[in-house]
Amino acid sequence: MKKLLGIFAMLAALLPACSPFNLVTSTTYNDADLSDYSTFRIVTPEEGKIPPGMAMVTYDNIAAAIREQMVERGFTENPNSPLLINIGLTVRQEIATEPALPPMAYPYRWGPWYGGYAPWFMYPRGYYWPVYNPNAQVITGIYREGVLTMDMVNMNDKVPLFSSSVGTILDNGNSQFRDLQGIAEAVQTLFSKFPVPLLPQYRK
Repeated sequence: MKKLLGIFAMLAALLPACSPFNLVTSTTYNDADLSDYSTFRIVTPEEGKIPPGMAMVTYDNIAAAIREQMVERGFTENPNSPLLINIGLTVRQEIATEPALPPMAYPYRWGPWYGGYAPWFMYPRGYYWPVYNPNAQVITGIYREGVLTMDMVNMNDKVPLFSSSVGTILDNGNSQFRDLQGIAEAVQTLFSKFPVPLLPQYRK
């Protein structure tokens, strides 16, 4: 009986740790040392276009969650920072209806294309992402409905530094975005393998 109670207690402890979000990929590029940067800036709608289906309030919530993660790692937001955080989103029902055109035909969409659709990046990824990416096999095929992708780029040199993707920020596979808490949890997962750790006071 004691063994059974112990098993139930262990299962109960594990249940809260379960998350509806999964880290699809998390990759550092060009041997980048993200700790070399002290500031950051997040892409704004003025620099590009919000992905189809995303409202301003959703963008604001995603940006706020990213900002919190960066600040808790010791970064300072600065509109002149060379470190740009770009946001990409795949919403299949919005993008799959378009013709399967080569990636550069629509500058905000950048492959690899999968099933006729690709992620929509606010700042055109093609402006800094090399046409041939040696790590392409890592991200091929991850683009399904609701995948949120974050790129970090040195904009002075147009060099990709880091990219990660999390699925899915859509609620139960429908076209509704998750609430504020859900988005915060998704972004936390997005940063789960970020090479710069949380400052001691923010570690749980």
